[in-house]
Amino acid sequence: ESAFRACSQLTAINLPDSVTTIGDYAFYECYRLASVTLGNGLTSIGDQAFMYCSALKSIVIPNSVTNIGASAFNCCSSLDSVAIGNGLRKISDCTFYKCSALAYFTMPDSIESIGKHAFFTCKSLKNINVPRTVTTIGDYVFYNCSSLTSITIPDSVTSIGNQAFQSCYGLTEITIP
Repeated sequence: ESAFRACSQLTAINLPDSVTTIGDYAFYECYRLASVTLGNGLTSIGDQAFMYCSALKSIVIPNSVTNIGASAFNCCSSLDSVAIGNGLRKISDCTFYKCSALAYFTMPDSIESIGKHAFFTCKSLKNINVPRTVTTIGDYVFYNCSSLTSITIPDSVTSIGNQAFQSCYGLTEITIP
């Protein structure tokens, strides 16, 4: 926990395959952290692990990751591209909360649920593919995603939370089975 918290001069990390876990708050408030390379042995990213890493531009989550904690990338305001491997089953609460630059997001077919506030105020997100494996979309998931223009909800979804699409002013088309 908090291993490199608030290391204000840290700009890049390259984790070897031997690292299996990033603890809670590990890189919290590393404002200059711009480049992160995660090893293929990584299985878990802790709660708020990269929260407030405002210089982080992109992240590739390897297939080996099965858990990403709540608010892991919360307020990463420069994060514009995220690719998640096929090991993840759930996008936790507030994972990408206020990632206002997030425009490109690849959601794997392994995802079964999207936690509340997961993409809250991701104002640059234009489209998102909700895979057929998702059964639950939590409260406020896409709240204030003002650039989101269309979305298709697959027939696998049995629950959409409160205000999931509130303030999505650009939303012109939604397909619900």
